[in-house]
Amino acid sequence: MTAEELTAKVELALDEIRPFLQADGGDILLLGIEKESIVRVQLQGACVDCSVNQMTLKSGVELTIKKHAPQIETVINVEG
Repeated sequence: MTAEELTAKVELALDEIRPFLQADGGDILLLGIEKESIVRVQLQGACVDCSVNQMTLKSGVELTIKKHAPQIETVINVEG
């Protein structure tokens, strides 16, 4: 899989979860993919200060990305 194809799959996954984040006043931005296995994102809006944002990141965002791109091992939130 090319880097472009992998990015497209990750973006598709983020588009799937984005409405749930936006419903609570948040959002998510893809910053990049490293070594074809580490996704760096930035939670935005209400997600930044949310007390359960790490659970959302792992149980929501990471699982959804892995469903679309199984080679992804981890998702890391980069604080702004």
